Amino acid sequence: MPSSRSHRANPIPAEVGIGLRAPHIADVLQRRPAVPFFELHSENLFSAGGPMWDAFTQIRSDYPVSLHGVGLSLGSADGIDAIHLRRLREVVDRAEPALVSEHISWGAIGGRHFNDLLPLPYTEEALAVMVAHVAQMQEALNRQVLLENVSSYIHYTHSTMPEWEFLTALAQRSGCMLLVDVNNIYVNSINHGIDAQRYLASIPPELVGEIHLAGFTRKEDAGGPLLIDTHDHRVAAEVWQLYGEAIEHFGATPTLIEWDHDLPAFDVLQDEARIATEHLHAHAVQLV
Repeated sequence: MPSSRSHRANPIPAEVGIGLRAPHIADVLQRRPAVPFFELHSENLFSAGGPMWDAFTQIRSDYPVSLHGVGLSLGSADGIDAIHLRRLREVVDRAEPALVSEHISWGAIGGRHFNDLLPLPYTEEALAVMVAHVAQMQEALNRQVLLENVSSYIHYTHSTMPEWEFLTALAQRSGCMLLVDVNNIYVNSINHGIDAQRYLASIPPELVGEIHLAGFTRKEDAGGPLLIDTHDHRVAAEVWQLYGEAIEHFGATPTLIEWDHDLPAFDVLQDEARIATEHLHAHAVQLV
């Protein structure tokens, strides 16, 4: 798919960026910290104007930016919401982000919307639905998009392939790229007993365009091991280790620190980005 003019002018570097949330915007605008790039949620720009657009315009002038959607429900059997897709196209045309991403999930059906990114059954039928919807999204936006693997707390007994095969086939058949959330892989490895190292090793490096890192919450009273992808903690030691293995496999890849709830001071996110940068540089060197 063709790239936008801004993508060619201000690409996302293979460094560590930070997910920008509203409580931190004023601090960022005042201090202009040395952050390689910022990512914002696409839906936060669905309004025609206002303070968020004013702030975004200033951020966009100084930093590469990416937009990360959470509401398109690409895996829904009902199809893509045409209004949502139109509004996303308007935002992308106006914002000219370097990257646009969404999730390999569903969250709406029959006119009802769920406040979660729900997993798909990993079947040929679900894969065909996703491929068709991703093609529709990429055609509407006139650009290649990235799709992220999600955390999950259920699995479907009629799945016919492992998650990593589904992701790889989706990227290969639709022409999209993958946004690999390393924390979600670790969460799912504990919740479902999958092999996180095999998951990473099975994804072709040329299909990966970005990596996400975040913190999880461990539930102790669930009758067994259970991790929740809460985005309200520092990145866990186990995820840092897995991230190093990801960089060894994928090479130096744009990486994002996510923190969405119980937001700390922005300095804490910068410290997480510093740690990620150390891992990225240390493990990417091993590829030389």
